[in-house]
Amino acid sequence: MNRWNPTPPTPSSLGDHAVPVDGDHLLGKRIALLVTGGIAAMKAPLIARALRRQGAAVTAFVSEEGLRYVTEETLAWSTDRPVVTRLSPRAEHISGREQFNAYLVAPATYNTINKMACGIADGVITATLASALGLLEHGECAILVCPTMHGSMHTKILTASLDRLQALGVTVVKPRDDYGKHNLPDEGPIVAAVAAAVSASPLKGRAILVTGGPVPTELDAVRRISSPFTGALGCLIAQELAMCGAEVTLVLGQGSVAPAPWLNSFTAESVAEYRSLVMQTLHSKPCQAAVLSAAVADFGPRSVGAEKTRTADGPWHVELVPTPKVIDEVRASFPSLEIVGFKFEVNASHESVMQTAHARAARDGACVANRAEENPRGSAQVAWFVARGHEPLRLEGKPAIARAIRSHLEQCALTHRRTHP
Repeated sequence: MNRWNPTPPTPSSLGDHAVPVDGDHLLGKRIALLVTGGIAAMKAPLIARALRRQGAAVTAFVSEEGLRYVTEETLAWSTDRPVVTRLSPRAEHISGREQFNAYLVAPATYNTINKMACGIADGVITATLASALGLLEHGECAILVCPTMHGSMHTKILTASLDRLQALGVTVVKPRDDYGKHNLPDEGPIVAAVAAAVSASPLKGRAILVTGGPVPTELDAVRRISSPFTGALGCLIAQELAMCGAEVTLVLGQGSVAPAPWLNSFTAESVAEYRSLVMQTLHSKPCQAAVLSAAVADFGPRSVGAEKTRTADGPWHVELVPTPKVIDEVRASFPSLEIVGFKFEVNASHESVMQTAHARAARDGACVANRAEENPRGSAQVAWFVARGHEPLRLEGKPAIARAIRSHLEQCALTHRRTHP
């Protein structure tokens, strides 16, 4: 067993209560985190900090039963704000001058859900929710509940209560189904649901197609031609847009990065399947845009072997021919669709790459271009975002690329440009 040589931790500029910032989807938003009496309440501090990582100011409300599973001190530390454990003459449940943008019930127990649906306001949590429902009726806040309970408690009564709440505009965050129980999801899908619920982005409610990852071509029954890309950028773009409230469909090639399970995603195992998924998505509903970041194999064999080619047979000569350009078919089929394309080059000058990117942007709307020479292994990805009518923007790191695409598409949505009917 390895022995640790004790050394001090790496110094950090973050304060004890501070959190690193992952994004700005909840920047300036006030979130009420309502903690009820289920064992999953022990995860509330992690949820609070995850919300804060997107810029939220979080205030925890916790019931007496909830305090059996998480302490007031832990919630105060994780929110960096006083915790509401009972209602005082300050009428904390009404929120007053500092109105909350969203109320998140996590965990939401059987008891709380049914009381909420029946309008019962007999404690700090239910009274706060009664007021929140009034605000929701006037479009002044969002309410989200995360049901957690044993499978035996999933009754017709619960179903009726959840249906009633959803009819009132309450968002029910899908639980994690495991071990015969409805469990609290990880922080990721919860934060994404809150961000989408309070989003004021012009992309909210709009359908967007995102593709990513390496899309291979078959050589025989076993082997494929592919590329070293991972699909991480495509997943990040899809998450960024989904947290704006967009209805994202992600078509992902066979990379090494799995998409977040809360994303609506499909896997393409070949160029033909990729084309089919892309065209099917675009034909099925009006899309605001298509972000086509997938690394689709440019060449495939003229004929695919039906069996595994044996090494005992000696050298294997394969004639490669160009594969169909799906992006060209998309442009031809949907001439008004806003497209963000991608261009990657090796051993090419910056000037030549920019020339190609400008030509693509003139045709499609925008192009993300990069060169292998600007992306040494282990370094942050460097790319140039070129949009029609704008100077190229240098971006460093996948999060920056995803945010630039989001900003571009938001501007397009505001100006009603290139949304196909």
